Amino acid sequence: MDRLPKFDGKAFFAPMAGISDPAFRLLCRENGAAMVTTELTNANFIIQKNKELRLQREEITKILEFSPKEKPVGIQLFGNDIDKIVEAAKIVEPHFDVIDFNMGCPAPHITRQMAGAALLQKQDFNKKLFTKLVSAVDKPVTLKMRSGVTNNNCYLFSNIGKLAEECGISMLTLHPRTVSQGYSGRADWSKIKQLKELVDIPVVGNGDITSPETAKAMLEETGCDFVMIGRAARGNPNIFNQVNSYLTNDSYDEDSKAQLKMLFKYLKYTENYDINFAQIRSQAMQFTRGIKGGAELRVRIGQTKSIDEIKDLFDEVLE
Repeated sequence: MDRLPKFDGKAFFAPMAGISDPAFRLLCRENGAAMVTTELTNANFIIQKNKELRLQREEITKILEFSPKEKPVGIQLFGNDIDKIVEAAKIVEPHFDVIDFNMGCPAPHITRQMAGAALLQKQDFNKKLFTKLVSAVDKPVTLKMRSGVTNNNCYLFSNIGKLAEECGISMLTLHPRTVSQGYSGRADWSKIKQLKELVDIPVVGNGDITSPETAKAMLEETGCDFVMIGRAARGNPNIFNQVNSYLTNDSYDEDSKAQLKMLFKYLKYTENYDINFAQIRSQAMQFTRGIKGGAELRVRIGQTKSIDEIKDLFDEVLE
């Protein structure tokens, strides 16, 4: 079965390391994200942890935590061994609605493993991977990719996209920057349009969506089916409500205090999951972006040692 879940909007939350924890994903979903996805997860890690958990008669969801309220929720896998990627997909399949494969991460510690966006260069490998992965699971398989590795091969996405469609991949997400660009420069939205014109499966555009206005502009300029928002959602999960409102009514509400109040909900949700405090503190800092006095507030957050101290600090700010 390659049918995608039914989405109730046009904007997805991107898988982001250190950001896409289960508490924050739930907050994004509650605030209008049409789909959320785990941060990229190593296929080898899943296999190893599954072996350990089975000995304890535990499920893989003990470490790959999520709330049923997040659904539809995807898991993003990465790796460089086809058999292990397929094995990991089978392990997680019962629990997630979509299995997304990462060919977009430009981080050196990932690409040095010949994983993430480095795989854009391995056409034969990708054909075998897509074919085996799609046939091994019943859940839809999707692909997130960059446009290329360097300026000299910045159109690799077109061959990969067509190949993915032929092999049964259900949806494509394109971040139209190269690996060498990282997150610098501008995302070339024209490449999203080219991909949309090339394939007949849904295309998700990703890159430089900073506001409801830019989300709408990408949809209109590229013809893509959905947009994926990453960095702009950090500390502001309400951006999905804003996008949905703007796409429908050409208007949306802005309330900086609502952003701070939402942090309290995030902190409450973290109580249900195994999220380390350093990450929670880092997330709290993100909620101060764009707030008057935010820089000073971030310094004070950095000095906190517990969730209660963060709450006390924000209570003081809101008063």
